[in-house]
Amino acid sequence: MHSSEGSRPDYSGVTETPGTLITREAASMVVSRYELARRLAAGRRVLEVACGSGQGLGYLARDAARVVGGDITASLVAQARAHYRGRVPLVRFDAHALPFADAAFDVVQIHEAIYYMSWPDRVFAECRRVLGPDGVLVLSTINPEWADFNPSAHATRYLTAAELKASLEQVFRSVEILFGFPVAARTGRALGLVSIVKRLAVRLRLIPKTMRGKTLLKRLFLGPLVRMPAELAPGIAPLDTPVAASLDAAPGYRIVYAIARPR
Repeated sequence: MHSSEGSRPDYSGVTETPGTLITREAASMVVSRYELARRLAAGRRVLEVACGSGQGLGYLARDAARVVGGDITASLVAQARAHYRGRVPLVRFDAHALPFADAAFDVVQIHEAIYYMSWPDRVFAECRRVLGPDGVLVLSTINPEWADFNPSAHATRYLTAAELKASLEQVFRSVEILFGFPVAARTGRALGLVSIVKRLAVRLRLIPKTMRGKTLLKRLFLGPLVRMPAELAPGIAPLDTPVAASLDAAPGYRIVYAIARPR
């Protein structure tokens, strides 16, 4: 993850690192965003900005020509290096000033991290700079228009689908917004009660700020959990296919995706 220029914050406490207990749905969200990127990355040079401890890098490396990962938190970069042992180059950097030459990559991806960055417009400009003319930026983010949205205390700002599109269009000529994990797919009385309890907890600021603190609540309300692996593999969780929908339909989805191209 990445924050403001010149700072070196530590996001290890809010990052899903290997061994973290997560819901099956959360596992599906993780693998679904990398599957979207993988389909665009085959045979191409890929950079992941805010790669965390790198669970998705190996997933992409199976098909990409080259994959590079980077994050601003030193401990997360160290975890990724320890796992990949040179298979994937890893660099510590700030997303506002990427340490790469112009047109060095064909695909840049940012997953669940743009809301930690102080100046998204600068980040998007940097992504555009390091992309070749036929490149593509792939981004995913939690949807702040979702009724059960729970903001992170460490976030700078959450962009709505419309705001994200407008910001990207300042830099990229083609921007496509997609949505994933429809709210309507979660039905049933039990889930309805969980939703009510969660909204109340968010309003009263009772949700723990760290991954460790959230684990107990997940066990109580969401049932069996799975451990985040050090490297994602096909079939680890069901895939959700992103869909095109009107921006007005945004509140009906939990995840927003953007695919932006220079031309």
